[in-house]
Amino acid sequence: MLGDALEGEAGELGREHAEMAIAISRVRGRGDAPLLLLSGGELTVTRRGDGIGGPNAEYCLALAIALEGAPGIHAIACDTDGVDGAADIAGAIIGPETLAKARKIGIDPAAALASNDAHGFFGAIGDQVITGPTMTNVNDFRAILIL
Repeated sequence: MLGDALEGEAGELGREHAEMAIAISRVRGRGDAPLLLLSGGELTVTRRGDGIGGPNAEYCLALAIALEGAPGIHAIACDTDGVDGAADIAGAIIGPETLAKARKIGIDPAAALASNDAHGFFGAIGDQVITGPTMTNVNDFRAILIL
């Protein structure tokens, strides 16, 4: 448990969590049980582009870019009320194939992040999490699974 009240820039925390996940992955041995890193809290996005996104999707996009397809690492980040930013999208999921899926259809992950278009990015590759309104807002949550 990394904490339930994390704050700060979504992209920065995504990169930090990627570094942590990679470091953990490197010291794990064959046959080790899967490990789950959990965190919560409200992240922010300093808008620099004209894309559509929210802090959970931006966290996932920054995480995926920093992981660079690292094998065995998957993640999800969502808002418990079902609305990440201003869109009716709860968040996104990523895995080792995320960047390759985007590049295969001509999407530049770094450009999407620079334009704050994480919802567009994950919508194009089919990795948005859409729950609909949940009528509750406990916290944003993030989970990184290291196999």
